[in-house]
Amino acid sequence: MHNRATARPVTLPHPAMPDADWADAFVIAVDQPDLTAPKAARHVIDSAPAWYHRLLALRNIIVKPLGLKTDLDTAGNAQLETIGVFPLIRETDTCAVLGLDDHHLNFRIVIETEPLGPNATLVRSITLIRRNNGLGHAYLAAVMPFHNRIVPAMLNAAYGS
Repeated sequence: MHNRATARPVTLPHPAMPDADWADAFVIAVDQPDLTAPKAARHVIDSAPAWYHRLLALRNIIVKPLGLKTDLDTAGNAQLETIGVFPLIRETDTCAVLGLDDHHLNFRIVIETEPLGPNATLVRSITLIRRNNGLGHAYLAAVMPFHNRIVPAMLNAAYGS
């Protein structure tokens, strides 16, 4: 299957974060039957391109003086199960919810899988945001150009052609 990630609309409220005030989604069809959401989430996060990791390191340097959480804050907490740098909130075979609450915004990354016939699976990556204050609004505006490239790039790196 030769496929690329495409944007899809999201309806709010969403059960993974009922108070979200912003959302987007990207999907990709995968020629893997019986793919679970936790397995897809790990594969997508682990397939992040090298430039994503450089951007994340730069983000951490910029936001640390503002008191925002970094991936180093979650990495240091052995009680959190993570997928990549993202804390795992809950998982089922068809849905993995990752995310973090911070003072500027709360976010969830929802990876869902859905069968597409006997030989394929749809992988959906939904981002849900609850902006808590003006800094959350400014932060989301600043990261959107990157977010809109990162999510499809990760899906394409994991499963695209």
